[in-house]
Amino acid sequence: MKTLIVEDDFTCRLLLQEILKKYGPAHVAINGREAVEAVAKSLAEAEPYNLITMDVMMPEMDGQEALKEIRRLENEKDVAAVHGAKVIMTTTLDDSGNILGAFKSECDAYLIKPVDKEKLLGYLRGFGFIE
Repeated sequence: MKTLIVEDDFTCRLLLQEILKKYGPAHVAINGREAVEAVAKSLAEAEPYNLITMDVMMPEMDGQEALKEIRRLENEKDVAAVHGAKVIMTTTLDDSGNILGAFKSECDAYLIKPVDKEKLLGYLRGFGFIE
């Protein structure tokens, strides 16, 4: 499983890296713009990410805007929605507006910070990435 962790908070990045690195490469982007660039590069090299964890609130480009751009890039490369990266949005915002916005942007799951390791692993099992 190739993962992209998109998170501007250093502590949150470290936590996600520690959890996810045992399942495969875990790359990091510190804002939405870097995430879009990383995904574009991975698609161009035909080595796309399987999983993206995406913070909602970040400088330069927020997570929802980045996710829309990532889905556009996948569409340009004719990546069917079922074969695109699984995206888990992460945020401290536990309100219905942000949750609905994330799913409208085509995320696959939503986690409230601090990230609960067991919930995260449950999503990975549900996606078929781990047993």
